[in-house]
Amino acid sequence: MTASNVSDGVTTGLSPQARRAVVVVLVGAVLAFLDATIVNVALHSLATALDASLDAIQWVVTAYLLVQVAVLPASGWAARKIGPKRLYMSTLGLFTVASIACGLADSVGTLIVARVAQGFGAGLMIPVGQLILITSAGQRGMARAMVAAGLPMVLTPVIGPTIGGLLLQYAGWQWIFLINVPFGVLGLVLAWRLLQPDEPTEAAGPLDVVGLVLISLGTVGVTFGLARAGVRNVTDPQVLVPVLAGVAVIGLFVVHATRSAHPVLDLRLWRDPLFGAGAVTTLVLGAVTFGAMVLLPLYFQVIRDQDAAHTGMLLAPQGLGAAVAMGLSAPMVERLGGLTSVIGAVIGVVATVPFLFVACDTPYWLLAAAMIVRGLGIGLAATPAMTVALRNLGPAQMADATPQLNIMQRIGGSIGTAVFVVILQQGLRDSGIQHSEQAEAFATTFTWVLGAALVAIIPAAALAARGGRLDAAGDSLGNEP
Repeated sequence: MTASNVSDGVTTGLSPQARRAVVVVLVGAVLAFLDATIVNVALHSLATALDASLDAIQWVVTAYLLVQVAVLPASGWAARKIGPKRLYMSTLGLFTVASIACGLADSVGTLIVARVAQGFGAGLMIPVGQLILITSAGQRGMARAMVAAGLPMVLTPVIGPTIGGLLLQYAGWQWIFLINVPFGVLGLVLAWRLLQPDEPTEAAGPLDVVGLVLISLGTVGVTFGLARAGVRNVTDPQVLVPVLAGVAVIGLFVVHATRSAHPVLDLRLWRDPLFGAGAVTTLVLGAVTFGAMVLLPLYFQVIRDQDAAHTGMLLAPQGLGAAVAMGLSAPMVERLGGLTSVIGAVIGVVATVPFLFVACDTPYWLLAAAMIVRGLGIGLAATPAMTVALRNLGPAQMADATPQLNIMQRIGGSIGTAVFVVILQQGLRDSGIQHSEQAEAFATTFTWVLGAALVAIIPAAALAARGGRLDAAGDSLGNEP
């Protein structure tokens, strides 16, 4: 690969068709991921405007995330049934209409129902968008296509609070949802004009209703229980019961899927050592990446007394580091394969060390420098792990592979968030009322983040041991059969 290829960005080396797919899919992915974070800063304002309790209004966030998890497993079957382009446009259209309903809602119940519809659209739109990118790019362009798919995942948690805070301050809470509408319409027009028509595919077969119910209930139970761990003790029945029940139901799904002729998720993909190692790496990196991501906004707001808008701007350096990583990760994956994730994980460990000494007067420039390096590590670890996991799979298997990797990432993020928030809350309860004492609770929690980051190196190293690079023709080198 030439130096010019490396510097041209994520679309270099992609066919014109794949470049058009990148433009289209990024619109929907940004909207879907952004709506998972942009609402967080508006919960108090929503509770006041709709005369609802904070417990009730919290479901505006929770319902959106849970519905996404519930419908993810059906995305592969739905893409085969109606075609990726038609499914993408249908779900983006649903998301856009639901955004209008959210902006017009006059009660918390109406808003939650509209958010359920939004989550339904987003939950199908994200994996089918990744499927469109991978199919358009082919094996040779997969690394660059996955980098493009990973941009919203890495950047929107950073910019979401900033956008939400600015809209809340200058336009009103309705525009947190209504801002999706013009971009949703733009995305539909681009999809209609730029995406290739759906080609005839293999028969989807009957929908595995039993399997869909089992995996949806299981993942929702685990995700919901872990989310409750952030506000309750881990031994609380409202945490333990859904988590343990969810794990048990997922176990039933595994048994069912291995015996079904047409499972909603094909678990035979796990027989490929590269996919299995990549999926486990995605789970662990999800816990480290998204679990730790909740701590920095809380630090700026609790210890440094920053409002939502300024907190978002203070988090921007992490997005800068991630953006740099996005430009580097594709050529690195092509040359180094799974070793890219190891490098990213090690950088993440190094970037976590300064936060072990965080205090109420830590210079902002030092925090910004550490966040830039941390963003670089996130970008070099997460997306390459998913890319290498798909290396040995054929086109027909991608519809089953992308939702499984997304599920692993979501569950990992939920586990990390729950664990780190519980540790932080215990530390804050044990500390005094002074910011200097409360800052120690954050430093202690980041010690656990460092431990998790060290653990993340293990599956990343296993992935590197199995994942080779691509040669100039796009063939896999060094992979196991």
